[in-house]
Parts: sequence; structure tokens; C-alpha cells
Amino acid sequence: MCGIVGYSGPGNSVGPIIEGLSRLEYRGYDSAGICLKIDNQLQIIKKEGKLDNLKALITEQKPYSHTGIGHTRWATHGGVTTDNAHPHGNELFAVVHNGIIENAGSLKKELQAEGFQFKSQTDSEVFLVLLTKFFKQNNNTLKSISQAFTTITGNSAFVIIEKASDKLYCLKRSAPLVVGDNKETREAFVSSDPFALVGFAPRIYFPQDAVICESVISASDVSVNFYELDLSPSSRYKIQSNVMTMDATTKGPYEHFMLKEIHEQPALIDKLAAYYIKNEGRKILDDLKNVKTSGWHLTACGTAWHAGLVIKNYFEQINRQRASVDIASEFRYKDPILNQGEISLFISQSGETADTLACQELCKEKGIQSFSIVNVEGSTLFRNSDKNFLIHAGVEIGVASTKAFTLQALTGYLMSRAMENTLDDPSLFKEIQLLSNRVGELCANSEEVKKVAEKIYNKKGFIFTGRGKYFPIALEGALKLKEIAYVHAEGYAAGELKHGPIALIDEHIVNIAVVGPELFEKTVSNVEEVKARRGRMVVVGPAESHELKELSDHYIGLNFEGLPNLSPLYVNVALQFLAYEIALLKGTDIDKPRNLAKSVTVE
Repeated sequence: MCGIVGYSGPGNSVGPIIEGLSRLEYRGYDSAGICLKIDNQLQIIKKEGKLDNLKALITEQKPYSHTGIGHTRWATHGGVTTDNAHPHGNELFAVVHNGIIENAGSLKKELQAEGFQFKSQTDSEVFLVLLTKFFKQNNNTLKSISQAFTTITGNSAFVIIEKASDKLYCLKRSAPLVVGDNKETREAFVSSDPFALVGFAPRIYFPQDAVICESVISASDVSVNFYELDLSPSSRYKIQSNVMTMDATTKGPYEHFMLKEIHEQPALIDKLAAYYIKNEGRKILDDLKNVKTSGWHLTACGTAWHAGLVIKNYFEQINRQRASVDIASEFRYKDPILNQGEISLFISQSGETADTLACQELCKEKGIQSFSIVNVEGSTLFRNSDKNFLIHAGVEIGVASTKAFTLQALTGYLMSRAMENTLDDPSLFKEIQLLSNRVGELCANSEEVKKVAEKIYNKKGFIFTGRGKYFPIALEGALKLKEIAYVHAEGYAAGELKHGPIALIDEHIVNIAVVGPELFEKTVSNVEEVKARRGRMVVVGPAESHELKELSDHYIGLNFEGLPNLSPLYVNVALQFLAYEIALLKGTDIDKPRNLAKSVTVE
């Protein structure tokens, strides 16, 4: 959620910090700020609203500093105000924070009783005050960081700078955090996302939980030291080259990152199939031939949960293995029945979703094997899983997920086929190639969808419906529309319309009905029910169906032939285009929709 960037080195820290924060705008935020060490003082510049507001202040003040930290805040504790914006600082330290301090309320009362003052309503400032309190007792920065971190509860990441040095300090608990360095330029960096460090830090470090990182710049070198909370040296971190390129940070010829990412899907589908069927990923899938399980627990949030519903159908219909799908924020608290021999499968784009990670921790405590379908190698979910199935989607910048959903569901399908030992079946690769081609055709010929959007974008509500394998797609289509167009949209199983939702139908409500070849007659009857009640009808169905075209007000014709297993993924891309075109007509901020964050790192 919150974006974090820190810099220390011989150059002006303002440039890389602001550039990094700009790259992290996609995560969602409502205020921004930086703290710079200038003339042995900590100077904070921050402002509510968009990053442009902060940039205007910086342009006016023209600060220069060799050490600084920056932050984009997504509000949890305290309203959207300049005082509540990060960084928080005093005469000794400044901190930025991503996450939630769960015991902040009681700690704040204790600290106020001891005479400490607070400038904000945030939980984050509690860490700053604790750090200051302990430092005044022991005059040791590392020890004070450890004591403050040990005192708080909850999942968090912190970056700290101090008045007394040009060092960067950071540590985390179940929240994203990376450290980077550049030996040639003697620069150190820290961020909540390696994406912010592309082009700056050739090497990045992934510290594990409760490891204190200390970046030190000398006259001839840059080094990163790692400590356990008892201040003994730590080896609990991973080093890797930052192989991302600047291509991921630009929109190219597209107006929005979301549109770019929709168009990337055909190539990514081909790439994923080649990786898992023909190349190095094959061994990962072949291991599934030996997996024996009495059932699957699939857990995810939002779009990833919808992908889980698609994957559940594969596991049950192809493998005849029982599978349940839970929303992560519900699974953890329902006292789930977990039996030995079952497998938990966690689905996440970022690998840092707090609710999903909490569920994974619960399953591991119960001795349940943990698998992941995840996009980010080295993420917390990736590191904590027994087996990982990477979706290789590349950086997804648009907050509303598109390509990640497609590749999550496709990865689940490949897992299902691997368990049946049918990865070498020629029909498998043929169907995936056909999916790629059909999605490519949609990308090249989206004008039909655009024309439909122009006819319905100003309606007051949208009900998406689908049966069987298309029910998860109805849910995902509705979510995509409400995320980026800010309109009321719901997804339903088509057969459920008459059990309540049909009461909403009138000429101001649009039913977007997905009708595939499966359960065709029954789904058509649901379309007729809506039509009889004057509902505005958009049908996404087989291109050759004259019956459906006559029933619909607007028709999006697709070619379902040859896609017996992957047609839901194909249909979903059409709904991605529909949501995009409606949002474009309504003039919303498509890549950075209000109130949303890309990586949800709080429960």
C-alpha cells in the first residue's frame, strides 16, 4: 500500500526519491512527503493530495541533500491531512511506515502519560516516539530501533534516518521492503518495491522479518549491514540482481498502463505456456504428478480470489479433487477445518497481501503444506511457501489487475493438467495457443466493445451474470467495472437472478450476461427474464448466435470454438476492455482509482 523510498549517497537525494515515489503512485495513496538531512538538520516537506502537490513545494524550495526518505501514504489511522502525512520526525529521527501498529492506542496513552507529545493522529508516530524514548535512555540507534520494534505488534515496515549520520536503517514484519546499492556510484537505496529502484540499484537485498538493515556510505564504498534484534550479525537475507528494465515503467503507445497490460496478455500467455510445458518450469509442474491430497484450500483476495474460483473448477472437474475457495480475510477467523494431507494454495499478485499471508501462517502452524501462485519472486508469500508457481506477468502497474488474473488462472489450469500427467498432450498447447490468438484478436479489434460502452456508460447500475465456469467471470467483470469506473456493479450466478436481484431490474439497469456454449438454453432463459422486465441487455456470447442477438440490446460476439477449458479467460478479456472503455468515457483515473491500493499490506 504505502510507497517508501530512501536514498543515501554523494548525489542529491531528492531526484531518486521523487522518481521512486512517482513509480509507486500505482499503489494508491492520499498524501506524500520527504524528509531530507540538510546542514545536520532533518527537514520535512509533505502535503496531502497527489504527489504533484509535493513536487510543487520542492520546486519552490529547491532543497539539496545527500540523505533522505520519502513516502506516499494510504490512510489507516487518522484522516487525510498534511500533519498525518509521512515522514514523521523530531530533532533526532525521521521515520516512514507501511502497515499497522496494532497496539498503537495503548502505547500512545502510556507515552503521553510519560510526557511525550504527538503531532499527528497516526499509529506510525508511536514508533518514532518509542525510538526517541529508547535512544535517550541508551544513546544507541541500533539498540533503540530493536527495542521500539519489539514493543509494537502488527505487520509493518519502517525506514529511519537520523540527524547524527547519513545512514539508512530499515526493518519489517510481514510487509514488503527491499534494500539496494550501487557500488560504482556509492549509493544506497531502500524501498517497499524493487520497481522503484530500476536504473538506480543494480543489486537488491530482500531481508527477512525482524532483520535490521543498515546502509553505510564511506569515502570509497557503500555497504549494507544486517543485524538480528539482539544486534548480532544476520545472514537472513537474499541478494539478487535487479533485472527489471525501464520498459516496465513506461506506457509506450498506450494511454494507460491498464490498457498496456491488457494488450500484453497474448505474449504473456505464450511465454507462460512455453515456460511450464517446454522449458525450466516443466520440472516444477512435473513434481505435481506425485502430489497426493485429500483436498485443496484455495485462499486469496479480490481478483486473485476470482482466479481461485476458476482454478477450483479445474481441480474438481479435471482432477476430481475436492477444492474450497475462501476470501483470505474470512478464512483466518472462521476457525477453518484443516486436516493433515490437505494442501493450501495461496494466490496473490504481489505476494505481500497481509490477509493472505496471515492465512498462510495459520496453515503452516497446522502443518498443512503451503503452495503459492504468485507474480513476485522473493516476496514474503514466495519465501514462505513449500512450492511456488510463478505467473511471470512482469510488473503490473495498473491498480485494477488484468494480466495477473489471466496468468493466475492459466497457471492453475497447467497445475491441474500436470496432476493428470497430460502436459505432453498436443491438445493442451494447441488450446493455449488458440487462447493467445483469440485474446490477440480482441486486442486488435476492440472497437465493437467500445461501441457498446458508448451506449451504456451512463446507466445507473450493472449486473453481470454467468453460469458454471462463467460465474467467476461475472464476479470479476463487475469488480473491474466498479474499481475503475466508480459505478455500482454486481456479479451473480445467472440462475440466482430470480432469487432477489431481479427486483433491481428496470430500464436504468444493465444486465451484462455472459452466455457460453455450456448451459446455453438455461442461460438464455435468464436473459429472457431480464428482457421481460425492461432491463437493458448486453450479451457476451457466441458470435454466430442469432437467438441471442435478437434478445440483446447490444451484443459482443466471441469465438468460443476450441476453448473448452480456457474460454473463461478469453471472455474475461472482453470484460476488461468493457470496463476500461466505460471508465474512459466517465473520465476517471483509470490507473490509480480512488481509495484503492495495488498491494494491500494491512488487514
